[in-house]
Amino acid sequence: MRVLGIETSCDETAAAVVLDGRVALSDVVSTQMDIHRRWGGVVPELASRNHVVQVLPVIHEALSRAQVTLADLDGLAVTSGPGLQGALLVGLQVAKSLALATGLPLVGVNHLEGHLLAIRLAADAPEPPFLGLCVSGGHTTLYDVKAYGTYARLGTTRDDAAGEAFDKVARLLGLPYPGGLPIDTLAQTGDPAAIKFPRALRSDDVLDWSFSGLKTAVLTWVQQHGVPTGQALSDLCASFQEAVADALTRKMVLGARRVGAKTLVLCGGVAANSRLRALAEARGRDAGLEVFLPPKRLCTDNGAMIAVAGFQALARGVPKGSNLTADPTWRLGGVVTHG
Repeated sequence: MRVLGIETSCDETAAAVVLDGRVALSDVVSTQMDIHRRWGGVVPELASRNHVVQVLPVIHEALSRAQVTLADLDGLAVTSGPGLQGALLVGLQVAKSLALATGLPLVGVNHLEGHLLAIRLAADAPEPPFLGLCVSGGHTTLYDVKAYGTYARLGTTRDDAAGEAFDKVARLLGLPYPGGLPIDTLAQTGDPAAIKFPRALRSDDVLDWSFSGLKTAVLTWVQQHGVPTGQALSDLCASFQEAVADALTRKMVLGARRVGAKTLVLCGGVAANSRLRALAEARGRDAGLEVFLPPKRLCTDNGAMIAVAGFQALARGVPKGSNLTADPTWRLGGVVTHG
């Protein structure tokens, strides 16, 4: 089954053709990074306008690279939430138009389900059940992936997402947007123990995170010492990054123990962070977990992950049609509580 996946939830216009939910025949991404960098973050109106310009050329390129036409496809999948309302609507309207014109079945995909299933495009992809730690600029959530289409939220952030904290700290330090890569790069030569930053919600009874206090701690340090340069800047970045990775991986292991998980999948844009990847592997190994890390190109938003999730939805008979709507706050999975 060949599925075309379309992704326009935030600041990447993406499309891909995926075969049988496992092989990406094409994967095209047009990023808006340069557009939003001057503002230090994503401007929703600018994002929507750029999607309008880019979405059809990106889809055309995805079909061309896959050496298929619309007539060769078996289904369509599009991100319908969560995300920016205007951005989501662009992809939805194009997908619905294609479905109407071709008669192809169309399914709406939750953006986070796409991230969780992106690992299916890797050669050694695990099958559910597994634990999924989804970490991005807008989301930080731990999922119990029981089966395709069956997800339970074990824990989530109570304020800032981890990626948002990276961006805000980078802006505070005068580093370019998005903040993950410059902080990660500087941290390579820094001392992660140089500054003792706090870890919130340390209790083993809680699987949630909070990063607003960490962000405030960095601000307070800068107010007291000024914006550092040279080695001091690298030390600060390493210490901040360590605090984030430490908090994420501690809850990851705790969650695995609670549900008896044996397999962990790390996903989302922050999953490209070198320290988080290394610590997740190390702590997972110590806890007896098999840890799967997607290639970095599959961590950020892409159309292939939407096509994978769409394939699974079509395979299990999810209702299809042209009545899809954008749901900017669509939450994936129910909440599991532990007494």
